[in-house]
Amino acid sequence: MNTSIPSEQSAMLAQALQTAMRKLRRRLRQQSTLSELSASQLAVLHHLENEGTETVSALARTEGIRPQSMAAIVNSLVEAGFVTGKPDPNDGRQTLLSLTDAWYEWVMPRRALRKDWLTRSISASLSEEEQETLSQAISLINRLTDDASSGK
Repeated sequence: MNTSIPSEQSAMLAQALQTAMRKLRRRLRQQSTLSELSASQLAVLHHLENEGTETVSALARTEGIRPQSMAAIVNSLVEAGFVTGKPDPNDGRQTLLSLTDAWYEWVMPRRALRKDWLTRSISASLSEEEQETLSQAISLINRLTDDASSGK
C-alpha cells in the first residue's frame, strides 16, 4: 500500500467520491420518505440501531454536539414514538435510550423501497460488466472504511 503524500489524483478521487455519495444518499432519501426526519434524527436512530442502548450524553459526544442539543433531538424522537428510555441500572441519574418497535415498523418498508429503487436502477442502467465494476468499487470503498475504522 502506498503511504506517501496523497497525489492530486487521490484528492480528485476523494472529491468525486464524496459528491457521488452525497447524490446517492439524497436519491435514496427521496425514494423512501426518510427525508421526513432530519439528518441529526437519522444519525441518532442509526447509532442506536447499530450500537444499542445509549445515554443522551454519550450520543452527544458521538455526534459532537452539546448534551442540551442532543436532548432536544432525542425528545423529538420520543414524541414520534421511535425512542424510549429507561433508568440506567448502573447510574440512576442517566437514562438508557433504545429504539421502539414503532421505529422498525416505520423504517423497514422505507428501506425496502430504497433497496428496490436501487436494485431496479442498477439493473436498468448498468451492463453486466459495469455491475462487475461496481462490485469491485464497493469492495474498495469497504476497504477504505475498514482501514479508517482500524486506524490505518
